[in-house]
Amino acid sequence: MINQNKVGIVIPCYKVKAQILDVISSIDSSIDFIYIIDDKCPERSGEFVLNNITDPRIKVIFNKINLGVGGAVKEGYKKGLEDDCDILVKVDGDGQMDPTLITGLIQSIINGKADYVKGNRFYYLGNIKSMPKMRLIGNSLLSFINKIVNGYWNIMDPTNGFTAIHSYALKMLPLHKIDNRYFFESDMLFRLGTIRAVVKDFSIKAVYADENSSLRISVILIKFPPKYLNRFIKRLFYVYVLRDFNVGTLQIIAGNLLILFSSIFGIIKWIESIKTGIPASSGTVMIAALPFFLGFQLLISALYFDIQNTPSKTLFNKNN
Repeated sequence: MINQNKVGIVIPCYKVKAQILDVISSIDSSIDFIYIIDDKCPERSGEFVLNNITDPRIKVIFNKINLGVGGAVKEGYKKGLEDDCDILVKVDGDGQMDPTLITGLIQSIINGKADYVKGNRFYYLGNIKSMPKMRLIGNSLLSFINKIVNGYWNIMDPTNGFTAIHSYALKMLPLHKIDNRYFFESDMLFRLGTIRAVVKDFSIKAVYADENSSLRISVILIKFPPKYLNRFIKRLFYVYVLRDFNVGTLQIIAGNLLILFSSIFGIIKWIESIKTGIPASSGTVMIAALPFFLGFQLLISALYFDIQNTPSKTLFNKNN
């Protein structure tokens, strides 16, 4: 127990037999529970842990089918809530994350400054230099996309799996709707955004050793874009229409309407000009161009409003 908070560690396991014992042995004695989720691992990681470690804090969950990293983590979350954990930390079993940093990771939650904390490998220059170039480029791009989609403009490295969440926020999330596989971390941020949870970064140093990554660039390029678009549209609707109607809402609506009018009017006049051979007058050009630039300016203002609208008060403090 840390500062009167019961803490559980969730470790999804799939092909991590070579690293899992070292990961578990690095977990501090102040942690109350360690949940090992054997996600139908072909290496039988769960059995391997049971046969080699006698730590009473360990609870092994065996998934009957492979649910994916997100599905495995959610099974751990459910068990942690059943055990009345106040904070649940997700640590990968492949050795990329340093369990000795858990106390620092959860400090913002303990202090009431965050509902959800995640690792950030981009804060220190040394971390960036050690990161493989393709991962650096890919994570930088995904970070920017996630800022737009989820509205958390204050964070980087959104796909980082070293995370901690307060049970109060976790209980508010529809776990059954959150993606089961590699989109899990991004989807968590989307869902946290819909309940206005406070998310903060915690600087970590990533380790790249002999672990096997199943995530492929083709998966990101093909499967992620439709999901990002879906979450982006939903977020705008939830935050700026369904749950609130504010200046940002007016800017988004007016900006899009002006650009739509400008585009339709401009295309119509352009087609007329081609058919008649008569160039459009300067007045016609102005009527087409002015709404476009005004609409664009309104969308820039809406973007600024959205950045300022990042959640800042934790759910627990807000509702208690």
